[in-house]
Amino acid sequence: MAELTDKYTYRITWSEDDEEFVGLCAEFPSLSWLDKSPEAALKGIRELVGDIIVDMSGAGEAVPEPIAARNFSGRFVVRVPPEVHRQLAIQAAEAGVSLNRLASAKLSH
Repeated sequence: MAELTDKYTYRITWSEDDEEFVGLCAEFPSLSWLDKSPEAALKGIRELVGDIIVDMSGAGEAVPEPIAARNFSGRFVVRVPPEVHRQLAIQAAEAGVSLNRLASAKLSH
C-alpha cells in the first residue's frame, strides 16, 4: 500500500485559522490532516490516504489514479469571452507568435 500512496501528489501548507500545518492530497481533495509540524502533517495525510484506499478497495470502489501516472496529451480547450480572445490574438500577432504559443507561455508563468 505504501508504494501506491508514495505516488500521490501531496502538499503541506500553513492554516492561519487553525494555527497548524495542513496536509493535502490532490487526488483526494476532500481529505486533509492538521498537525503542529509540516513533517507530522505529511505523515498524517499519507496515512489517511492509505486508510481510505484500503476502505475504497474493500468496498469495490475505484481508487483514484495518481496524477503522476496519468498520460496527458498536452491539449485542452479553454473557453474565454470573445473580447479576451481578441486581445490575446492581438498580443500574439504583435509578438509574432501563434495564439497557442502565447497562451502556453502565459500559462507557464
